[in-house]
Amino acid sequence: MLDEDGRPVPQTLVEIWQANAAGRYAHGVDNHAAPLDPNFSGTGRAITDAEGRYRFLTIMPGRYPFQNHYNAWRPAHVHFSVLGPNFLTRLVTQMFFPGDPLHAFDPIYQGVPAGARDRVVAAFDIETTEPDWALAFKFDLVLRGRDATPLGI
Repeated sequence: MLDEDGRPVPQTLVEIWQANAAGRYAHGVDNHAAPLDPNFSGTGRAITDAEGRYRFLTIMPGRYPFQNHYNAWRPAHVHFSVLGPNFLTRLVTQMFFPGDPLHAFDPIYQGVPAGARDRVVAAFDIETTEPDWALAFKFDLVLRGRDATPLGI
């Protein structure tokens, strides 16, 4: 996590929530017919370290239908909430995965200005990938400034 000048933001709470691999959230409002996973809560919290780094080990969220328009599907994504050092640095956003064909049809992704969409798409990171266990993606959150991560999506 970085501030508007590219400096690390340490000791900051980062929360995530996401659908399970079948595309279902573990809460009562989700009425998608996909199965719930009793071993997956879909939420996580971490505190950034001195270098502004955080890490979550999770599953790839599933795509799911939503009632926005005919045959509407959400691309795979993870929701983020960041509580920065003061009220002005609260950030709520979504992280998308590279190459998802549903980006072109998702009104939330499309609502991000074209020049800022790369700031809501994670980058695959082979160097951090754990062989035979987990793929890795990097997602730098920037709290404010010209390169800020788009919020409210």
